[in-house]
Amino acid sequence: MTTPLEILIAGERRGQRRLLRRAAFYAALVAAASVILLGLSGWFITAAAIAGLAGPVAILAFNYMLPSASIRLLAIVRTGARYGERLASHEAAFGALARIRPAVFRALAAQPPARALAFTTGDATARMVGDVDAIETRFVRLSAPWGVAAASGAGLCLVWLGGIAAVAVTAACMIALLLVGHHLSARLVAPGRAVQQASAALRETFASLADAAPELRCYGLETWAADQIDAQSRTLAAAQRAHANAAGWFELLHAAAVGVAAAGAVTLAAGSGAPRAALAALAAAMTIDAAGPLLRAMIDRGRLTEAQIRLGAVFAAPDQCRPAAALSDPAPAIRFALPARDCIAPAGTRLALVGASGIGKTTLVEQLIGLRPIAPQTLWLGGVDVATIAPATRRTAFAWAPQDAMLLSGSIRDNLLLANPQADDATLWRALHDAVLDDRIRALDAGLDSWIGENGARLSGGERRRLAVARAYCAAAPWLLLDEPSEGLDAATEALLAERLVNRVDATGQGVIVVSHRPVLTKICTQRLDLGVTLAALRNAA
Repeated sequence: MTTPLEILIAGERRGQRRLLRRAAFYAALVAAASVILLGLSGWFITAAAIAGLAGPVAILAFNYMLPSASIRLLAIVRTGARYGERLASHEAAFGALARIRPAVFRALAAQPPARALAFTTGDATARMVGDVDAIETRFVRLSAPWGVAAASGAGLCLVWLGGIAAVAVTAACMIALLLVGHHLSARLVAPGRAVQQASAALRETFASLADAAPELRCYGLETWAADQIDAQSRTLAAAQRAHANAAGWFELLHAAAVGVAAAGAVTLAAGSGAPRAALAALAAAMTIDAAGPLLRAMIDRGRLTEAQIRLGAVFAAPDQCRPAAALSDPAPAIRFALPARDCIAPAGTRLALVGASGIGKTTLVEQLIGLRPIAPQTLWLGGVDVATIAPATRRTAFAWAPQDAMLLSGSIRDNLLLANPQADDATLWRALHDAVLDDRIRALDAGLDSWIGENGARLSGGERRRLAVARAYCAAAPWLLLDEPSEGLDAATEALLAERLVNRVDATGQGVIVVSHRPVLTKICTQRLDLGVTLAALRNAA
């Protein structure tokens, strides 16, 4: 069965067909020119030496101009064609990757919640970088078979000048090389996959430890972290060593085939004269040598196999609920059909979602926007069961400021425009004002275009949280979802944030669900849903 990844790669091959054909033509030209160049050089050197030994008359009669000009022309053609082949093949590969990487990212972002939560940042990065790079290598080497075919054709034609027996031994060496190489490549699948797996594990370990760098320094665990990286590095080195040892058989096989072909050709062509024998020997050697790129593709078979398996897992996970329902109400009401408690929040409601830590407030919000799996008939949006609505559809109803918001490594403007790419400066400044952050941003050197560093490193914790709130304010959604928006703020700033939130939703008509333990925020809400009361009622009923 054809997988989504294979369909994607096949589509990119069709899209890059023109460049791939050009790369194949140049690869064939390089191979043919190389074979003819070396064969002609061997003939020319040998014939010139024999003419020199024969005396002045033979030297004057020997036409060295035409062969030397041909050799120079072939060298120029080979150099130019090799440059053209690399340009075309890499342009095709980069063009394909420019669409494959976004497709991989979209597939990662569209994972069902149960699978999405299993992907760490390092794992996702390893698939986006290391595994996709293996696909690039596949594209670059698509021209290799054409080079082998052209080298074989040109080489056998030259070897034929030394006799049919020399042609037979050269062809036999090429066939044996490719057949034995294909057989040996099966032995390289496991070591190649191990290299790809170890490389991915190292990326994942490094990413997770790099994220925890401040804590590791604080608790003096730098040495422990370095040991973890070192252990993964040693595992990768061992896998690469095992793969290199297995790949060494290819090098031995290739060198042996070149030697046998050259020796066989020169021996069998000896009766046709020394110049033709030299031509046949060098042409045979270059014919076999041209199989190198194809052998290297065989060596990388295991890495490519593992990369495709890992990427295929990203594309192979369908959305479990296969939702189809749509939203007809542009400002839908929300109904919480929780055990022993039914709560309806009409559009424009200010709802406080409260309860003890760990009781599931954040989980409920994330279920509402499709970041976690949800049981049917638990939440309703505009009279439609949320479990039947596509996550992309239901998310249009919400602007979310999560409890642990992530910020782009970019400017203030970059982060705000994530919620509304069409927002103008007035909209951005109003959102910052309502989030009690405008004065701080105006004080920065570049204002909206100020760089905030990796995940907002130049901002304080409270400022990062308010920037996430401002980002939610920029979205033109009927509902705001604010998860602990005032955590880490002083009392005066928190009171001002609450006051401006009320003014904002009153002016826009938006509804807001506030997850908070802070009385200042819960008091501004017109409805209250206490998950602790719901849980207690359920226990009493039981």
